[in-house]
Amino acid sequence: MDQRWLTLALCFATTLAAQQPTTLPIPSEIPAAPIAAARPFPPIRELLLDVERNEKAAEAARKDYTYHVRIEQQDLAGNGNLKKTTTTDSESLTVDGVRIDRIVAQNGRSLTAEEAQRESDRIDKEVAKAKKRRAKHASQGQDTDSRGDVILPASRILELGTFSNPRRIDLDGRPTVVVDYAGDPHVKTRNPFEGIVRDLVGTVWIDEQDRVLVRGEGHFLNDFKIGAGLVLNIHKGLTFDFRATKINGEVWLPASINGQGSARILLLDHVNGRFRFIASDYRKFRASTTIIQSDRLIGPNGQPIPDPAAPTTDPPPSSPQP
Repeated sequence: MDQRWLTLALCFATTLAAQQPTTLPIPSEIPAAPIAAARPFPPIRELLLDVERNEKAAEAARKDYTYHVRIEQQDLAGNGNLKKTTTTDSESLTVDGVRIDRIVAQNGRSLTAEEAQRESDRIDKEVAKAKKRRAKHASQGQDTDSRGDVILPASRILELGTFSNPRRIDLDGRPTVVVDYAGDPHVKTRNPFEGIVRDLVGTVWIDEQDRVLVRGEGHFLNDFKIGAGLVLNIHKGLTFDFRATKINGEVWLPASINGQGSARILLLDHVNGRFRFIASDYRKFRASTTIIQSDRLIGPNGQPIPDPAAPTTDPPPSSPQP
């Protein structure tokens, strides 16, 4: 699973992040105190428009950060048994204004020099294509993300479905507004991506102070295809969840994405089972700063694995003094 799957999952989650109720307890979520619950909720339309504005404002801050990404994918056989597990370690950073994930290891093995060169060539092509997409959509007056994918405005999302049942919880010590979402199957869509949003159902979590999306979970009600399934083919029941975390008190960055189900992007990338995206080792840098140790593997605790100690060479014995 490469950057296309991450982009797709993030689009789903950060555009409206629908949900199917989770079956696992979340210790950090506790009911808000009665006095907090008594506060009037901000209008949902106002809340979503604020989220949209704040996401754009935060884009510049995100460019100053790099972090490690581990993708774990479990492919299942037709009978539901585990067929194979693969892992990919990458470094997420911004190159020439485009967010990319540079693969540094696969299945616990660092890339060879030849594989690293192929990865560099892939990134160069990916950045060039993203810049071309941005220029094309900008000429048409369309807003895009750093990869050149068109952003669906909040005003349109409000027309594609219904947000309801607002409530307030404490999430990781921060007041958070939770709202359910259900797409309206009767709304006429203008493009394929709107059809994806319309077929979602679930819930979003919005940080009340920063007015940003911090969590989302969702599932698809129907099969969905673009280009007769050659471009995108999502099977009914595909589920996902997304979480963000605040770093250095200034920027929200992806923390994890989990998914289960079956889907395919183009004819190359296919998921049939479970996948997990885990971000860690967040680091801040600027253009004049060299990022060191960016190819280190990350251990189960989310921290870089120490490099093996270099062998020591004993100094030659000194010559006897006359």
